[in-house]
Amino acid sequence: MTATALLHTAAELHALPPAGGSTGTRAVVMTMGALHEGHAALVRAARERVGDAGQVVVTVFVNPLQFGAGEDLDRYPRTLEADLAVAELAGADAVFAPSADEVYPGGEPQVRVAAGPMGERFEGAARPGHFDGMLTVVAKLLHLTRPGIALFGQKDAQQLALVRRMARDLDFPVEIAGVPTVREPDGLAMSSRNRFLSTEDRTAALALSRALFAGRDALTATASATPAAVRAAARAVTDGAALSLDYLSLIDPSDFTEATEDHRGEAVLAVAARFGTTRLIDNIPLTFGGPQ
Repeated sequence: MTATALLHTAAELHALPPAGGSTGTRAVVMTMGALHEGHAALVRAARERVGDAGQVVVTVFVNPLQFGAGEDLDRYPRTLEADLAVAELAGADAVFAPSADEVYPGGEPQVRVAAGPMGERFEGAARPGHFDGMLTVVAKLLHLTRPGIALFGQKDAQQLALVRRMARDLDFPVEIAGVPTVREPDGLAMSSRNRFLSTEDRTAALALSRALFAGRDALTATASATPAAVRAAARAVTDGAALSLDYLSLIDPSDFTEATEDHRGEAVLAVAARFGTTRLIDNIPLTFGGPQ
C-alpha cells in the first residue's frame, strides 16, 4: 500500500491521478478532523465500496460556516498529523486538508446553499444557520473532489437527510450513502466532542444510547407498538438523568417532522442533550410496520 497523499490546495487535488486510471470510482469521506474509529469505519466502508481499483479521498476541514455565535470553533480539536495516520490505516488514498482561504477565497461566500424548512427543525432550531453552512461546504467539496459516491455517518441523521435532499433537488451526480453509527463498548456514540466530557459527564451521557435502545426495545417487543409507546419508553430513561435535554423525538426522515401516531415505515428516534458545556446528539433508525 502506498502512503496516503496529503493535499492542501484545489490544484493539488485536481492533479491527483484519477481512480483506476479513470476507470475506477472515487469515494469521498468529509470530516472536520479529530478522526476517531467512527471516521475510520466510514473510510473502510468507502474502500469496500470502490475496491482496490477505486480511490478514497478524506477531507479534513473545520468549516467556520457551521459554527454559530458562542459555539466551539476555536475549541474544536485540530489534529492533522494524527488524522492522516488514521485515514492511512483505514485505507484512504489521499487526505485533502485545505485552509479556510482555499475553500472560501475572498472571505465567507455571499452565495450559499439554503437548507430550507427541513434544516430549521431539531438541530437546525438549536443551531440556526448550521445546516446552511454545512450544505454550502458539502456542495463545494463535492465540486472539488468530484466523487462518484460520498459517505456520511448515520449519527448525524439530519445532516445525512439534508445532503441526500440537496443531491436530489439540485441534481448532483453523486451517490450519497449512509454508514451505521459506531459506538463505544458501553453504547456511547463516538464523537469528536466526547473528549470534552468530564468523567462524571461521560457516565451520564450513557443515558442517550440507553434511551434510544429502550425505545427500540419497546417497538421490537410488540408489532403493534405505537410512536407514543416508543417515545414514552425512551423518555423514561432520560427523565431524572443528569443531563439538559434539548429534544427527544421520533422523526419522519423524509422531511424531519415529528412522526404521527399512524406512522408506518422508516423513522429516526433522535436525542440531543448537554452534559456540562458539551452538547451531544444520537439516534437510531426504526421501522414501524416492518422488521427491526
